Amino acid sequence: MRADVWLWAVRLFKSRSASASLLRTGRVRVNGAVAKPSTSVTVGDRITWRDPLRDRDVIVLELLPKRVGAPLAVKAYRDDSPPVPTREERAAVGLRERGAGRPTKRERREIDRLRGGRRR
Repeated sequence: MRADVWLWAVRLFKSRSASASLLRTGRVRVNGAVAKPSTSVTVGDRITWRDPLRDRDVIVLELLPKRVGAPLAVKAYRDDSPPVPTREERAAVGLRERGAGRPTKRERREIDRLRGGRRR
């Protein structure tokens, strides 16, 4: 079964075109390898990608030939993703007060350190 169809059928994406466009970017991995929309998915495969809020990690338990209701869709995969961070946790990471102006070099480095990475 195609990866874009499966992701859409189990309701992880609102539309098949949304799942296909994310797969085309190369950010989705099936069993650790970069996946295209036409990549075959089988039972037991691990699919990973980055949501706006967190990393998603899903294991295929069942192949669905077409889109189904939410109660059936949830049974088709196991979600091993970390929980969604709370609003307070998201706000605590490197946000400045409104009107504070442009950060200095020192402040920018502190913000980067809090976010856990380097800016590009």
